Amino acid sequence: MSPYYQLLRRAASAWHDAGEARSIALLVLDEGFGVAAVDVYADKVRHFSEEECHRLENIAAALERGEPVQYALGSARFCGHCFAVTPATLIPRPETEGLVDLALTAARRLAFLRHPSDVRPSAAPLRLLDAGTGSGCIAVSLALALAAEGIAADVEAWDISEAALDVARGNAEVLGAAVRFVQVDILAPPAGPAFDLIVSNPPYICRHERAEMAPHVTAHEPALALFVPDDDPQRFYRALAALAHQRLISGGTLMVETHSRYAAATAALFTAAGLHDVALHTDLFALPRFVCGHRVC
Repeated sequence: MSPYYQLLRRAASAWHDAGEARSIALLVLDEGFGVAAVDVYADKVRHFSEEECHRLENIAAALERGEPVQYALGSARFCGHCFAVTPATLIPRPETEGLVDLALTAARRLAFLRHPSDVRPSAAPLRLLDAGTGSGCIAVSLALALAAEGIAADVEAWDISEAALDVARGNAEVLGAAVRFVQVDILAPPAGPAFDLIVSNPPYICRHERAEMAPHVTAHEPALALFVPDDDPQRFYRALAALAHQRLISGGTLMVETHSRYAAATAALFTAAGLHDVALHTDLFALPRFVCGHRVC
């Protein structure tokens, strides 16, 4: 078996069980060096250059320190795209792709209602907001998908962290997505033009749940983007419901990812806040994860 694979597997074994360590080693070789798993198992891995060996050793050292593999690699896959990630940003999760799918469906409906003849003049694009963008994975994925479908969209993305916004801007530039990034605190949003669609994956993990989480997550991913106070798990969803009333068009949609434990409470909060047709949707693990509501004047 390849010594490169063995090195990575040993490093990952410091924090992960044998199966996870194997998967991490194979992921690094595939994503980072273009070496397919079939070549590893067939013992046909090419020889790495001196530069590649140095990079491999750095990645192995990061894994041994307990860094998530995505930070060790510097990238993560999301919605078919490769996003740069750093400790300033959360690592995109596969379940969040479901939020993008729901948002695309909502955007298509809004575009059709605006232009039922399928004429979409560039003078009247949909206005979309990603509130709490992190790496930019949601905003960039939406911008790219809508552009590919010929739906004109003005996509804006907010984050309180300027370091996260720097990463997000870089991702948009590399992937060729037209997104406007603005430093904004969701809890104190500015006044401005109305949006057709607001999407958000805000912090929603209570601080007491830190003990239930993997150490390599809590030690490396930004706490600002993960945790909310134990006595106020809904703080960002109240702010988003208020934002919907302030800056959603009539008929516009608010769509959020939330904690599966609090999804029903989030739906109830949206209903109590006056949003209409509030609905819960499950994620790829069949857990209640997404809540949608509409503003009707």
